[in-house]
Amino acid sequence: MVGMETRYELGVIGAGNMAEAIVRGVIRGGFLSADCIVASDLSPARRDRLAELGVRATADNAVPASCGRVVVALKPQVIPAALPAVAEVVKPDATVVSIAAGITTAAIDRLLGGRGRIVRVMPNTPMMVGQGMSAACAGPRATRADLDWTGAVFATAGRCVVVDESAMDGVTAVSGSGPAYVFYLAEAMIAAGVAEGLDPATARTLAVQTCAGAAALLAVDDTPPQTLRANVTSPNGTTQRAIETLDHANAKTILVAAIRAAAARSRELGK
Repeated sequence: MVGMETRYELGVIGAGNMAEAIVRGVIRGGFLSADCIVASDLSPARRDRLAELGVRATADNAVPASCGRVVVALKPQVIPAALPAVAEVVKPDATVVSIAAGITTAAIDRLLGGRGRIVRVMPNTPMMVGQGMSAACAGPRATRADLDWTGAVFATAGRCVVVDESAMDGVTAVSGSGPAYVFYLAEAMIAAGVAEGLDPATARTLAVQTCAGAAALLAVDDTPPQTLRANVTSPNGTTQRAIETLDHANAKTILVAAIRAAAARSRELGK
């Protein structure tokens, strides 16, 4: 496999949902054309999904690994076996981007035998609808150009910021796992609506649009969220009663503890 040549500009190892979101973003945004991308996965169904986009799909991880720029979109538990198997075809000067939660750039570097310039990214699932939030950090030998290229790739499906690797566990907890917290809130809002007599479809519409609208307002308004919340909370009104109930249950304290527990788990995964 040594010296394998490839005409593809971007190789993607793994063809799960995040990989598909990345590929769709770079194609939709005109960053790369489909015929410049090759992706690998053992699942025929996942390969078929990417092939429908015009991307070459293969079961052989060595093909994308031999590209000049490689995105490793594998689950953390698969990384230790998968990367050494393709290390010999990774170009010494390749940009290698890992999106595996909790796996440090130093660990990726060891598994690849010191080949490639390593970048780590924590994206989230709203990338699948072009509204993702990603954070990137530089690892061994990574250059400013590597970070710029990586940021541009992930910005095709949302936003991307650059952080120090020491902050990545916090990023994982806040934005990587973050969509689940919003979905959890939506579940509760829907359940409450149904309990108050709304039909499930109407309750879902009300909850989903309210979450989407509140997020959109946060995104365009620099006002602190606590001030925006206060603006909705009339004295002795319905919202005040709801917030008082949440405060009585220490909901904010519990949420902070839950998010910090996610960060702790990210640190555990990196050991």
